[in-house]
Amino acid sequence: MAELLYKDEVYAIIGAAMEVYNQLGTGFLEPVYQEAMEIETAYRKIPSKSQQEIIILYKGKPLKKHYIADLLCYEKIIVEIKAMDRLSSREESQLLNYLKATGMPVGLLINFGAENDLEWKRMVVTLAGVHKRQVSTRLSIINPKAISED
Repeated sequence: MAELLYKDEVYAIIGAAMEVYNQLGTGFLEPVYQEAMEIETAYRKIPSKSQQEIIILYKGKPLKKHYIADLLCYEKIIVEIKAMDRLSSREESQLLNYLKATGMPVGLLINFGAENDLEWKRMVVTLAGVHKRQVSTRLSIINPKAISED
């Protein structure tokens, strides 16, 4: 079986997202989760940059329109943060466009908005240009702060 590309790095980023979800739960706007992810990735020594501009080239020339990625981790994994009821193909397409524009093969779509769940998807663009979803998971996370001690 082939090894997943950037397996350890993705595992570390998802671990940071789980901690953010455990601390904050659901119900906040995307910028709150983004800032929390910035803090958590720094705490875990995950190299990350926030609000990274993605320049789109057409025939070698940069276009005026550009994208802004929420996080760039390890200088090779684009992380898009959402806070909505459920991810859709629109959010997947957004991340795939970011991957195509940068030539980076791996991206994560992390949704903090699903009630009682942290939803995440690992997206991969292959060398042949074929897009595959390697992992699409909904994780039920128990918020330890919500459990009362008897």
